[in-house]
Amino acid sequence: MRREGPVTDWRRLDPRMIVVAPVHALIRLVPLLLIVLVTGRSGDPTRVWISLGIAGLVVVGGLIRWRTTRYRITPERVELHSGWIRRQRRSVPRDRIRTVDLTATLLHRAFRLNVVVVRAAEHGGEHSGLNLDAVSGAEAELLRRELLRHSAAPSEDPAEPQPEPGPTELARLDWRWLRFAPLTFSSLAGFGAIAAAAFNLLLELGVTPRELGGAAFRLLNGTGWTLLVVSALLLAVIGSSALFVARWWGYRLTREPDGTLRVRRGLFTSRSLSVAEDRIRGVGVHEPLLLRAGRGAQTRALAAGLGRERQGGVLQPPVPRAEAHRVAGVALQAPDPTRTALTAHPHAALRRRFTRALGPAAGVVAAAILLGVLDPTRAWIWPWTPVLLPLAALLALDRYRALGHTLTEHHLVSRLGGFSRRTTALQRNGIIGWRVRQSLFQRRAGVVTLEAVTAAGEGGYEILDIAPATAAGLIDAVGSRTGSG
Repeated sequence: MRREGPVTDWRRLDPRMIVVAPVHALIRLVPLLLIVLVTGRSGDPTRVWISLGIAGLVVVGGLIRWRTTRYRITPERVELHSGWIRRQRRSVPRDRIRTVDLTATLLHRAFRLNVVVVRAAEHGGEHSGLNLDAVSGAEAELLRRELLRHSAAPSEDPAEPQPEPGPTELARLDWRWLRFAPLTFSSLAGFGAIAAAAFNLLLELGVTPRELGGAAFRLLNGTGWTLLVVSALLLAVIGSSALFVARWWGYRLTREPDGTLRVRRGLFTSRSLSVAEDRIRGVGVHEPLLLRAGRGAQTRALAAGLGRERQGGVLQPPVPRAEAHRVAGVALQAPDPTRTALTAHPHAALRRRFTRALGPAAGVVAAAILLGVLDPTRAWIWPWTPVLLPLAALLALDRYRALGHTLTEHHLVSRLGGFSRRTTALQRNGIIGWRVRQSLFQRRAGVVTLEAVTAAGEGGYEILDIAPATAAGLIDAVGSRTGSG
């Protein structure tokens, strides 16, 4: 029977976890068990008994974990008690809950289970939340709705309950976005994963690292570097595309009737992230260098409970830049907040960009020349290093062109970054404080760094190298607007 209302009585996790948890642990212990079984003298039964003992302890541990884990939801708090030898008591106030994440690995999905991750606002610099690993799929959905439920306006005629509207789809997976996969960090991760797997396979076949290095050297001498570059690019494309498919399969972004934004995705491990919309304090459109070169971007929500982790608050896969800005506006329910025209920063900021880029590049060139003078056998190095100077100048100019900020009626919009450009639209009423910093070099240039402090995302977002009067004007304008609101 489906329950209604909070879980005020203590409840246990789903009994199917008695099977799932030990199987998960045994899968992680497979390498150790194989080592125990393979090593040792032939005919010695000790290794078999050791393996069986380890497996038995894992099964008993899963049973104890299930018996000693309880949770309940009261009108004020979510409580989780677990542990036998080392008991833990976790309690999260419901008014501090910001996101609920439902995750299911292949094994969980086989048993129709979900892991419910409750994330709350950070307090004292430490993440607050708890995990329920695991509950049934139906129970997980009821918990998600209960924990993120917003009080709705009462019906004028309680005798005639209004039907609950369905979710509104805001975005779904477009397979044309797959072309952006090689332009992200996933391309390097995919290449590394495939290369490591191939290297381990060769080692298992008895190929020593010295033999492998010699074969690679002979291959490069015979066919040149072209084959190596083409192979590396091919592996990067295949690996990044595979990771994209596994991570973003079935992607949908919806606005739920309970007042949350919900992101569903995942092929092998399914994930559903729900973020309370009234807790969203802004959005960020991220454009890493390669992705920006392909005119792509990725949007993230800025909310308490979604911190600095790499996938924290991601609302979509890498997509065309226009789509990323559209989703940013949808998330904030504002017209194009991240495409607002920005005010350029003073020329002192340009000089600082050039100084900080050209200084290290000039140091490398000087070191290369000195090395060539001291060691004539390495004199071939320094003629190639001066190319760093124009590259550094282009990087400095790009970083300056990225700088900008503006203040709209509801948002503080800022942009910065060279290798990874980021445009942030922060709600004015989500700014809880300011930090103004000025280094010795900034003091000589007559600029400061202004940081808007918020309880969401990374906790603070900088506006680099602006005039002190401009910083004071932004602080006054935001303060007057939020104070009157």
